[in-house]
Amino acid sequence: MADLLTLENATNLIMLCFLQAVLGFDNLLYISIESQRAPVAQQKSVRFWGIIIAVALRVVLLFVMISLIDALAAPFYTFAWEGVLEGAVNFATCVFVFGGVFIMYTAIKEIRHMLSVEHLGHDVEGKSGKSAVQVVLLIVMMNLIFSFDSVLSALAITDVFPILATAILLSGLAMLLLADGVTKFLEKNRMYEVLGLFILLIVGVVLLGEAGVAASHAMHDDSMGIKVFGQDIIPMSKSTFYFSVVVLFAVEILQSGYARKLNAERAANQKHS
Repeated sequence: MADLLTLENATNLIMLCFLQAVLGFDNLLYISIESQRAPVAQQKSVRFWGIIIAVALRVVLLFVMISLIDALAAPFYTFAWEGVLEGAVNFATCVFVFGGVFIMYTAIKEIRHMLSVEHLGHDVEGKSGKSAVQVVLLIVMMNLIFSFDSVLSALAITDVFPILATAILLSGLAMLLLADGVTKFLEKNRMYEVLGLFILLIVGVVLLGEAGVAASHAMHDDSMGIKVFGQDIIPMSKSTFYFSVVVLFAVEILQSGYARKLNAERAANQKHS
């Protein structure tokens, strides 16, 4: 125990907590949006148990990855269709591709649903299209997919299991504290739910980008990166992702303010006429 109480481990823990906070935004957004698909009376418990189970499984995943990091990193297939599809595939590649496609499908499906709804009030009351168990399972599954990115990044900082597990537990606690607040905000400001779905769409693209270099990063061999029609699949940097999110929010805020101003001017003109 005394070996863990070192300045290096304390510094690593702080860095890991910051990393989990930065990488956990998209996860928290998904949980807040997906939980609204459950029956209204069960949404809070869905978020609670979804996060609790996911965090527990994330710790298990961390232990497995530390034990089998070499086996998981090694490519099991290599595309050799020159000029069309090239590069190596490992376990992480499959996880990122599945997660990216699933998140993009979910975002597009929900956006289409919103566009097809004629009465928003009816949509709020009747959008419980999934059971609580289904939503919890989806939250747990997607949490594990999101955790792959953060766990792989965390292992680059330290391989001390207690420090890594503590950072994961603290990030889970933060999600528990913030999830209800984010969900309530989205319920009161439904235009931001649409914005959140578009952000999830970008998250799906980010995960697909991570899939392109998963094997090459794991094996430290750039030649294993996936190429499509001779072009490297390059992941979007986190700074670019968060800049995109900030720009989307800024546009939404400015557009909402301008719309209120126009409505106020129209109302004033109607009174005078």
